[in-house]
Amino acid sequence: MGETPEVSPKVSPEIGYVLKRLRPTTPAFDRLKDESRLEGYWMLVRLADGWASGNNSGGRNKFLKRGEALFGAWHGRELAGVCGLNIDPYTEGREQGRVRHLFVGAPHRRAGLGRMLVETVIDRARRYFAVLNTRAPPEAFGFYERLGFQPVLGEEFVTHRMSFEKGG
Repeated sequence: MGETPEVSPKVSPEIGYVLKRLRPTTPAFDRLKDESRLEGYWMLVRLADGWASGNNSGGRNKFLKRGEALFGAWHGRELAGVCGLNIDPYTEGREQGRVRHLFVGAPHRRAGLGRMLVETVIDRARRYFAVLNTRAPPEAFGFYERLGFQPVLGEEFVTHRMSFEKGG
């Protein structure tokens, strides 16, 4: 309840996770949000605030615009990770997507879950956007580069970008 899958959930039997669309209004999300905040990360707090009352640009972010989606990775009844895709709010137009709010709970790190979440976002972004941007912390640069993102220098809101072939 609360999840609204657009397509069949992506199941990863080898690591026991199920990915499906997420609404960040469940107790499971609140637990993951609290974990992220205690580690000093505020992306899930911003996600919840944007969903409920509006984000920094004054609008609500419910991942409902063309191409957008918010995914949760479930391990049984536990929400193990989150990753979203938005139209990039820092660019003009609607041709650029942005990886948003990636977070994996501590017990689930190093199991391939972050990769699975971002690859799901990449697969979706490829269908709707010409490029996919992210602003990653330095400790995540290698992670994004291993996934095929290219480093970007001189842009305030983008550290890495993936360009898609037209029509592909």
